[in-house]
Amino acid sequence: MKNIPHETEIENEESDFRPMTAQEAQEWRRRNPPMSIWKVVAGQALAGLLAAVAAWLLTGKPSVGWSAGFGALAVVVPAGLFARGVLRQKAKPDPRAAMAGFFGWEIAKIALTVALLAAAPWLVPELSWLALLAGMVVTMKTYWVALVVRPGVRKTD
Repeated sequence: MKNIPHETEIENEESDFRPMTAQEAQEWRRRNPPMSIWKVVAGQALAGLLAAVAAWLLTGKPSVGWSAGFGALAVVVPAGLFARGVLRQKAKPDPRAAMAGFFGWEIAKIALTVALLAAAPWLVPELSWLALLAGMVVTMKTYWVALVVRPGVRKTD
């Protein structure tokens, strides 16, 4: 059994958290500007294109390159739709409406991805599912690259 500390023990723990002043917050925002979501989507498109070209060159089969490219497309198009929708929701003053919009666009993104994957056998001649999956994975992992490439969040002094 786990021992859960009493409330008095939790309250006695000192926290090093200190809220920022308005001036400190403004300085932090200046040093750490937000990354554009469109740069991430463009990076995904570039990664997908490179994956498709690499698949084509490695196998010598154009159909494998098209399959990897379609896998990338099944990630990039829904991501672009999601980005556009979320940025439009961001302008709404009601946070509940913005959150509902976020979830709505996420559902639309998933549905579009599934629809594109379901249509792949009819749209890509000689479809290679392994290449399609590889194109999707390479393109989806671009989010992690964007986090690594972005300058780290710097601590305030």
